Amino acid sequence: MPVVTRFAPSPTGYLHIGGARTALFNWLFARHHAEHGDGGKFLLRIEDTDRARSTDDAVRAILDGLTWFGLDWDGDAISQFDRKDRHRAVAEAMLASGHAYRCYCTPEELAAMREDAKAKGLKKMYDGRWRDRDPALAPAGVLPTIRLKAPTEGATEIEDLVQGRVEIANDQLDDMVLLRGDGTPTYMLAVVVDDHDMGVTHVIRGDDHLVNAFRQRQIFDGMGWAVPEFAHIPLIHGSDGAKLSKRHGALGIDAYRDMGYLPEALRNYLLRLGWSHGDDEIISTEQAIEWFDLGAIGRGAAKLDFAKLDSVNGHYIRQADDARLAALVIERLAAGHDGQLAEEALNRVKMGMGGLKERAKTISELSENALFYAVRRPIAINEKARQMLDADGRGHLMAIRNTLGNTGEWSEPQLHQIAESYAASHELKLGKVAQPLRAALTGSNVSPGIFEVMAVLGRDETLGRLDDVL
Repeated sequence: MPVVTRFAPSPTGYLHIGGARTALFNWLFARHHAEHGDGGKFLLRIEDTDRARSTDDAVRAILDGLTWFGLDWDGDAISQFDRKDRHRAVAEAMLASGHAYRCYCTPEELAAMREDAKAKGLKKMYDGRWRDRDPALAPAGVLPTIRLKAPTEGATEIEDLVQGRVEIANDQLDDMVLLRGDGTPTYMLAVVVDDHDMGVTHVIRGDDHLVNAFRQRQIFDGMGWAVPEFAHIPLIHGSDGAKLSKRHGALGIDAYRDMGYLPEALRNYLLRLGWSHGDDEIISTEQAIEWFDLGAIGRGAAKLDFAKLDSVNGHYIRQADDARLAALVIERLAAGHDGQLAEEALNRVKMGMGGLKERAKTISELSENALFYAVRRPIAINEKARQMLDADGRGHLMAIRNTLGNTGEWSEPQLHQIAESYAASHELKLGKVAQPLRAALTGSNVSPGIFEVMAVLGRDETLGRLDDVL
């Protein structure tokens, strides 16, 4: 039977990093079976039943985030709110079959039940008082809810594909609400109905939903529907082992894009955050699709480690196409340096990318390092670079400037040879010439190889920047 997975975010905020990993695992499992099994689909459902908190902007952020992350879904995204009539019909069907009943408890009665349960240390909040009561005894003016008539004896079991066999005693679960008094379905009901109607075969999600799985199984059983396979993934924790929060990096996936991470690097990193394939650390998307299975997901919480993420991202930057990187850099620089970029900026950054990307761990860092290639003259010079442009440094620049202006060939080897010859003739180390050149041409005390920089800048720009300093 074809595998069908789903990712079902709530559009009440951003697509956070934990949700991105959940989406990735669902996507990989479906794509693996599409290529190496009987078929696989990855579906997207927007769980927008909370109308007070769901926003169109959040929906767009989720769709944009998944697209940037490189996860495509099959068919159109489904709105859970649009299916409310179907959810209501299922609740009525369970009522008709005797698997649900109407509850006429007032808000005051429910509040008293909760307080009583807390006082007695009970998990079960609702005492089932309308479970077998005659509806004719209902108080006037109370809109009834529809509650699941859950089993009261034995246990509900789940063979979880990550957690193993887990169960809960049925006397620990109360009769949950399926349909509110105003006729709106609850999350628990909507999820089960949608998973059934969408043909979901595998529910892969965070282990904070494990308790929900027991309740949802009871709805599946009540309707006589096949229960999907469950796989509950341990959550991501911070580097200190505490529950992930904003101080650890529990940010929206758009924030990781803004920080300069490549989508393929983030996919690789999140894949390895709780899943393993031997000792492999760098795993391409193609390899991930080939290898991914649920049995390799660990049961322990994974820890978010930005140093590791930076290392993985640096690897992918070094492997990335120079033209793609240059476009990303110019886009970022244009946003922060409006009107300051030279017409030749894109071409220079692309030509100089080989020397730039060896040192960068993020696109942000790469952009900062590439700025000297992109800006118009005169360039800004930092304090450490100014120290290299003392009387001696400027003297060497003035002397070598004429030689550079008269050279016929403008190439990295030729420029290197000119500087070496000048240094040798004045009994200087090459650095005494190279460092003032670096300061004048890049505005910094650090850069890619200075003769590579000169070759990328070209004759006119190099001489122009020297003249600006001199």
